[in-house]
Amino acid sequence: MRPPRVTPQPQPAARSAAWPVGLLVALCFTTLPLFLALSPGRPTLFDLWQQMGVKVTLHYDDETQAKPSSEPSDSPPESPRDFLLGGLLSPDIAEATCQSRYLSSLYRPPSPHSPSPYLVSRLRKYEALHRRCGPGTPLYDKSVRQLASAHHSMGLAECRYLVWTPPGPGADGGNHHNNLGDRVLSMASAFLYALLTRRVFLLDMPKDMAGLFCEPFPGASSWELPAAGFPVKNLTRLSRGSEHSYGNLISSKKVSNEDPAAVRAESLPAYAYLHLAHDYQLPDQRFFCDGDQTVLGKVNWLLLRSDLYFAPGLFLVPQFEDELRWMFPAADTAFHHVGRYLFHPSNKVWKVIAGYHASYMARFDDRIGIQIATPTTTLAAAGNGSPTAPGLPAAADAQFEQVTACARQENILPEVDPDAASTDYDAAATSKAVLVSAARPELAERLRSVYYEHATVTGESVTVLPQPGAAGKQPGNQKALVEMFLLSYCNVSVASGWSTAGYVGNGLAGVKPWLLPPLPRNQTAANPPCVRTTSMEPCFHAPPSYDCRAKKNGGLGAVLRYVRRCEAVDGGLKLFD
Repeated sequence: MRPPRVTPQPQPAARSAAWPVGLLVALCFTTLPLFLALSPGRPTLFDLWQQMGVKVTLHYDDETQAKPSSEPSDSPPESPRDFLLGGLLSPDIAEATCQSRYLSSLYRPPSPHSPSPYLVSRLRKYEALHRRCGPGTPLYDKSVRQLASAHHSMGLAECRYLVWTPPGPGADGGNHHNNLGDRVLSMASAFLYALLTRRVFLLDMPKDMAGLFCEPFPGASSWELPAAGFPVKNLTRLSRGSEHSYGNLISSKKVSNEDPAAVRAESLPAYAYLHLAHDYQLPDQRFFCDGDQTVLGKVNWLLLRSDLYFAPGLFLVPQFEDELRWMFPAADTAFHHVGRYLFHPSNKVWKVIAGYHASYMARFDDRIGIQIATPTTTLAAAGNGSPTAPGLPAAADAQFEQVTACARQENILPEVDPDAASTDYDAAATSKAVLVSAARPELAERLRSVYYEHATVTGESVTVLPQPGAAGKQPGNQKALVEMFLLSYCNVSVASGWSTAGYVGNGLAGVKPWLLPPLPRNQTAANPPCVRTTSMEPCFHAPPSYDCRAKKNGGLGAVLRYVRRCEAVDGGLKLFD
């Protein structure tokens, strides 16, 4: 006979000890994410889900918040057919309206740098903000009316704005800091700042940039500031020392930053101008101080002008540190991701880029880009801790020798045999294409003649491609944009140390270039001729000289582990990982 079945009873002591432990664990798992999500400057609960590997689909509209739904994340890594760059781009823009957005990635190898889930979620949230508050919306019209009628900021407004305006002549009256490379880098920095501060990003689009880029944000609202109806006139005349510049407001004590938390928004002006150009001085440099960011956060409209890649300076602001780490776990991918998200050549410009690529570049797997800015010698700049700047034009012979010495030293190009004539390279084992973008077209012609007239010692074929836009029929900025994108399709890069066009091409490509430093003054050779960068990030040419944390000048390169001095620009700062 089978014995009766006895069900064991739990021990009273064990049960009484287990339920408080279980309750404590449950509370930790419940409250910790909520605490982080509700803390200022911390990721939301949605972002925590994303970081834990939970794939979340969002549906945005202008009236409601994101509604997350989760499923296991099994997305493959970025592939050559990944048109949306690992989720960096929204699918809500039709390919016909911006072909480069979907096709440009096919011309480069897949990027090894995937955007973080947090960055992807922040971009989708920004796009919803732009749809809700951008030009042509009722909230934008309301904000413009408030700006026109009020002498002070209106407290916590529903929408806040950052307006980028193109750099103008410097204090010396020159216009050498107003090329397209400078503008693209400053626009990328300004957009990152808008992303960090939850502001709508708008461009005071100059006429010479009209028609260059696609609209980057989905929806009917443009990123361009409407030409008519904006109450602040003559934006192009804003400069260092303007009445509404933040530096002037601080210096004249119209705005106090002594106790930032106590500053009332109603006491602040309706807008503030941020002068972050190469000639800015200490009062304007306080933009990179934590307390001053607290004050600026209470101004509804900010107008910004810069000819600098000032994104590394944002990493110096303590209140931005956590979010920047979540956006860019590898700090040296900041421009790589922001640039690929924001800048897409218009269909008109893309036709030129795609046509050149098909005609000259497509058949080569090994493509070398050489970007030479106006050749210069080193000339120290004076005052305000400015970095050593390029000065007098260098001789064309010296510049050519520097480029070829770099190519030989780093095995970028094969040497030629001066005693052997060129042969038919159709049967060559390997072939290289060289794209030269230079202020002096004779540099490309000279390099072409070297490889046309002589055989290489390795038997490789080297083809120096025609310079894009050599016929001179393209407008200047269109030609510059075409060259920057073609350079971004090269897998090896050599560039002038101060070349912002080179920075853009390298950053979009995700390539660490060899940089050519300015030639020492009164010398015809640099030693070494080039240096390999530790990061693909652009250089912040004129970082602030004021260390907000130490409340004294100098030493910013040692403030954070991911900010270092630039290789070829004395005094500059750059991000690296």
